Amino acid sequence: MNEFGIKAENASLKSLGLQHVASALWNLEPSQLVEETIIRGEGELTDTGALTVDTGEFTGRSPKDRFIVCDDVTKDAVWWEGFNMKFDAAKFDALYNRVTAYLSGKDVYVRDAYACAHPKYRMNIRAVTETPWMSLFVHNMFLRPSYEEVMSFEPEWTIVCAPGFMADPEIDGTRQHNFAILNFTKKVILIGGTGYTGEIKKGIFSALNFIMPHQKNVLSMHCSANIGKDGDTAVFFGLSGTGKTTLSSDPERHLIGDDEHAWDDDSVFNFEGGCYAKCIDLSEEKEPDIFRAVKFGALLENINFYDGTTKVNYEDKEKTENTRVSYPIYHINNIANPSIGTTPKNIFFLTADAFGVLPPISKLTPGQAMYQFISGYTAKVAGTEAGVTEPQTTFSSCFGAPFLPLHPTQYAEMLGEKMRKHNVAVWLINTGWSGGAYGTGDRIKLKFTRAMITSALTGKLATVNYETHPVFGLAMPTECEGVPTEILNPRNTWTDKTAYDKKANELAEAFVKNFEKFSDYANEELLAAAPKVGVSA
Repeated sequence: MNEFGIKAENASLKSLGLQHVASALWNLEPSQLVEETIIRGEGELTDTGALTVDTGEFTGRSPKDRFIVCDDVTKDAVWWEGFNMKFDAAKFDALYNRVTAYLSGKDVYVRDAYACAHPKYRMNIRAVTETPWMSLFVHNMFLRPSYEEVMSFEPEWTIVCAPGFMADPEIDGTRQHNFAILNFTKKVILIGGTGYTGEIKKGIFSALNFIMPHQKNVLSMHCSANIGKDGDTAVFFGLSGTGKTTLSSDPERHLIGDDEHAWDDDSVFNFEGGCYAKCIDLSEEKEPDIFRAVKFGALLENINFYDGTTKVNYEDKEKTENTRVSYPIYHINNIANPSIGTTPKNIFFLTADAFGVLPPISKLTPGQAMYQFISGYTAKVAGTEAGVTEPQTTFSSCFGAPFLPLHPTQYAEMLGEKMRKHNVAVWLINTGWSGGAYGTGDRIKLKFTRAMITSALTGKLATVNYETHPVFGLAMPTECEGVPTEILNPRNTWTDKTAYDKKANELAEAFVKNFEKFSDYANEELLAAAPKVGVSA
């Protein structure tokens, strides 16, 4: 680094209040970050060369400890309900100063990156992290500027992440010792008290979910996306565990991205430069692309080895069900470069219905599509959380409520306009259970789900007959290549048809109850898309 570069870096640290750190290691290569992590005793290598670390107390996000500074920029724009909690601007400044004081005398790792693959919307990010493996995560997950770009890099947003700093709620105004706070005026994301790297990723996503729709009139989406050989783009919405990452990694299609995208007038583009995949029960047979991506440069979180080896036991849930791996998107061979696609031709809403009620694939009307999007349904199953002994309904607006600073209907209205304008086909895919609820029925085989999606993408489902589900009103194909006909109508797979009818109505009631909070914003088409409670299938 020349003298000018050193001065520029020192000036940057001073402007962040970090001029008193012991040393700042800037934009280290992945190999250097891996070495630093091992030397510090914070990680080790697996037999495939991936780095594995434990994130400590937190092995997942903590939505109740995510805040947004309430000020002139946000007070009248943010939807201050649900997951969006106010944080005082003066309290933020005081807490920021306490975090920078904590980092004084410590080594920090500084990484320059950016979000948004579309050059028109590029957002430069500077991340300052307390640990080298968090800097590796930033390298993996965001887009990587060239050497020339780094030399003249000007950050728009800054992330400061200090997992070792524990807040004092009485002093700092937090709920407990961990926190993730967005400040839209200062363009800073402040994270402390947690080593879970997903807070970094979702902090930037939350920022973009405000900036894109509110300031740039571009729809931000919690989805994966891929593009076919003929240039047709497909988008996959879904909550964690429904198969977004798995189903978008298709050997016959190029991956645009696995989790966060935006849709402007004529394109879909990735916010990120990497993938953050759940790896519980990961296998080469079920998910070959993801399995092979877990190599040198990838970062595994909270896994265990087989005894006496450095081979990962992906079935081990001792530390968490939420074992994760981050890797740069180029670890996947079949990717779109750049990570930009055309206007979508097909949209898939993914749900893991643990009640065995919803059909494995159904085609939605525009009204049904908006209803399902606002509902954002999936189900938790027994064993995934303490106290969960039977399937539980989970509704997350727009398939990403914890990351949405604006009212859900703002995103839904933008999606509806785009779907109609471009005549997009929308499908509901159940990746959950068939033949009964969780514990009785069986999970729908991945090869069947892939076959159904392929038939939708190739237009084969445009020429088959459909029947209507009497409770949910969904159009179910009566045949699909590569899929047993009997599973296409879920009622056929249940031995006890009366039990199916009862469970279908229970789920319908849950949908209707959840939608009550949106009914004042809904038009007649949207209200008509609600399931019909009390109808026998």
